[in-house]
Parts: sequence; C-alpha cells; structure tokens
Amino acid sequence: MSRLHKPKAGFWIRTWVAILYPIDGLLFRIRWRHLDRVPAPSQGGVLIAVNHVSQIDTVLMARFVWQSGRVPRFMIKAGVFDWPIIGHMMKGAGQIPVYRGTTDAAQSLRDAVSALERGEAVVIYPEGTTTKDPANWPMQAKTGIARLVLLSPDTPVVPVGQWGAQKTGFSLKRLGRRRTALASVGQPLDLSRYRGKEPTSETLRAITDEVMTAVRDEVAELRGEPAPKDFFVPRRKYVDKR
Repeated sequence: MSRLHKPKAGFWIRTWVAILYPIDGLLFRIRWRHLDRVPAPSQGGVLIAVNHVSQIDTVLMARFVWQSGRVPRFMIKAGVFDWPIIGHMMKGAGQIPVYRGTTDAAQSLRDAVSALERGEAVVIYPEGTTTKDPANWPMQAKTGIARLVLLSPDTPVVPVGQWGAQKTGFSLKRLGRRRTALASVGQPLDLSRYRGKEPTSETLRAITDEVMTAVRDEVAELRGEPAPKDFFVPRRKYVDKR
C-alpha cells in the first residue's frame, strides 16, 4: 500500500516504519477505508481521534496514519518513555508523553498544541486506555480531547474507528493465520464553533461526546451492527505517577 502523500520524515520515524511494517503484515490482514478523508499535510495540523481496543493496536494505527500520508505524533502514556531503547526511540520520533490524571497533563496538552501549530498530525486515544466496555465498543472518553479542541479550535478533528486488533491472542490453532484489522475514517469534524468557550464541565463533555459519537459511528460501520445508545462508563480512574 502506497502513501497518499510523502512529507519528509526523520530517522527515528523511518526506523519505526521499518520495524512496524513487517510486524503488522505478519499479524494482520489490513483493510483501511476512506484514507483520503485525512487532510493532506499542506492543509496544516490535524487531530486524529481513535478508539482503543487493544494494547497492540498502536502499531496498526501508526501504519494507518503513515499510509494516509501523515507523520504520526501519538499522545502516549508517559511510562512508555521510561522503557529501555523503546523510550529513547519514542522521544527521537517526537511522540508526546501523557501523564494521565496529574498536573503534568497540562504540559502534554501544550506539547500537542505546539505540534498542531507546526502542521503535524497528533493522534489521541480519547478513552485514555483500552476500552472496558464488555462488548468492546468505545467507552466514555476523558475530556482531554475537548481541552485540545478549545486550545486549537480551528484544527479539524478526524474520527477513526478501528476493529479487529482485539482478536490477536496467541494459540497453536491460529498459528500462521492472520486476523483482519479494519479502520475507517469519518468526515473531519469542524468544531470551530467552540472557539472562545470556557472549559466548563458541560462544554468539555459535549465536545468529547460529539467526537466519540463520530468515532463510534465508524466502529458500527465496521462491525455491521448498531452501536449502543449510551457510552459505557468505567469505574476506575487511570493516573500516571511522575
């Protein structure tokens, strides 16, 4: 699969591409829908919101964004940056650490806004962790995505639904048989009407739910079944220690 556009990418991004492409191809049959809905680099920064179904789905979404013609800048939980080798590679590739539930989360938002202002593609999992919905639908998301929208209201938000990566468990019966991984891009959301709005709890929830509803609609299309009316609300809060 060729890329839709070919912006320049640095050494560490290309290193990740060389590593992840074979892994993706070994584990999955990949099917992308509507890649052309991701704005071209010439159109400036874009915020890509994706549902989170598996710990391994980031390797798929990295390839997905790369093949859309953008260089992905993931907002990733900060603990990953402390891992030997991988953490160094993440920093070198310009990924953005996120300290969930702490005062350091504000710095993550500032870093993401700076990346958007440079015209980059910032990828966020609004749920903050893999979904805890029993049926693997997108669950109720954190409001970090809404805070980003208020800080950069003219940036288009692209909703992406994915399905299939949650089915990867290892077994001898499935050895050599790849799972199908699907992703579908919705129409970019124009949330500029929120420009200048105060970050009240009502506004933050309204923006967050609008984005996640669009993401959920793409998941429903992939699954070929209607989405639940309400989002599953997880009980546990996720906090990253500095």
